[in-house]
Amino acid sequence: MTKLNLELVNHFVLNKQHLTDRSKIDDITQIAKDLVGLHATLPTTPYLSLFARTRKFTKEQFDKESYIEKNLGKIRFVRKTIHILPRDMISYAFSATRKMAEVVSERYSKYLGADQDTYERISLLILEILKEKGMTTTELKKALDTKLKLSSILNLMCDQGLLIRGPPKKGWNSNIHIYYLFQEYFPEVTLNEFDEENAKKFVVKQYIGSFGPVTVNDVSWWTGFRKTETKQILESFQNDLTHVEISHLKGNHIILLSDQKNLNSLTAPQKHVVNFLPPLDPYTMGYKDRERYLSNEYYYHVFDRSGNATSSVLLDGKVIGVWDFKEDKTAQVKLFLFEEVEKNVLKDIHTSAQKVGKFISEKEVEIKEVDSMIPLTKRTAGGFMSPLKD
Repeated sequence: MTKLNLELVNHFVLNKQHLTDRSKIDDITQIAKDLVGLHATLPTTPYLSLFARTRKFTKEQFDKESYIEKNLGKIRFVRKTIHILPRDMISYAFSATRKMAEVVSERYSKYLGADQDTYERISLLILEILKEKGMTTTELKKALDTKLKLSSILNLMCDQGLLIRGPPKKGWNSNIHIYYLFQEYFPEVTLNEFDEENAKKFVVKQYIGSFGPVTVNDVSWWTGFRKTETKQILESFQNDLTHVEISHLKGNHIILLSDQKNLNSLTAPQKHVVNFLPPLDPYTMGYKDRERYLSNEYYYHVFDRSGNATSSVLLDGKVIGVWDFKEDKTAQVKLFLFEEVEKNVLKDIHTSAQKVGKFISEKEVEIKEVDSMIPLTKRTAGGFMSPLKD
């Protein structure tokens, strides 16, 4: 069995995920495809994930690609979380994960008071109201003249492929969506085009191509599929896979045969690679076995009890710190580095901090290094969204 160097593996994945200077591109739909979707639970995450992977990127570019050109769409996907996917991947993603998402949404909708009869009645009214237009939850509630908590009904309608979340109402950092009829928004997309079994195979193969080498644990966790089912899916295209060992990591890892050839020809980078990634970035959320890029000593500085990754500073693919943005009287990027780094690396980190801060605030920012951080497990829920809050 081939044994690979961990540093080289991390650099290989950075290249595949457009996180090195030579692999950055400005085609954001292609980036979303190469990452098997962009996490979008937090409204700013997809913008910041793309900013980290492009040479020239603006918020307006994302909005045009998503909501005018409609090359990207927002649906619930793996692990029942919201993702932004290229239009031509939506049918696969929907068929592969619909059952997992729908059962949770149904349960939540009933918990909030919408039984089956109520759901059927209200959803039919919503479908009629939204013909040829989009509306927010508040606007729909007013049109229906109801006291029901519509958010759970709208989520379930999205998970059933009846509606889709369109542009945010109040800008790039807003989670207030405008809802549209799915068939009107994406008339060329057929949600039931693929059966569940083949859709799951497609998703798993895409994941391995984007994140491999990976373990069976990684595949099962990322997809949300049971481990037994994951193994069966992997067995179905085993001729396209090979197993490798990685230095300093336990267990066997799976990689596409085509990727093994590319990895074997990869050379070590000539200079250090620094990345600033947002909370829930695909790179940090892509694995169950995280020792490949994070020391156990700092695990709970990066992940909370629910497995949510906070905003991270990467050096050559390894998480070496946490960053945060604050804007009161001045715009400020805070840094908590786990250990001392070389002066030239620290300079690159500060440069990257200034760039991401300016992207967020659209003005020059101050950089502040802090010498301590409260672990996320000792913070209240949601602490991963502002990890260095005073």
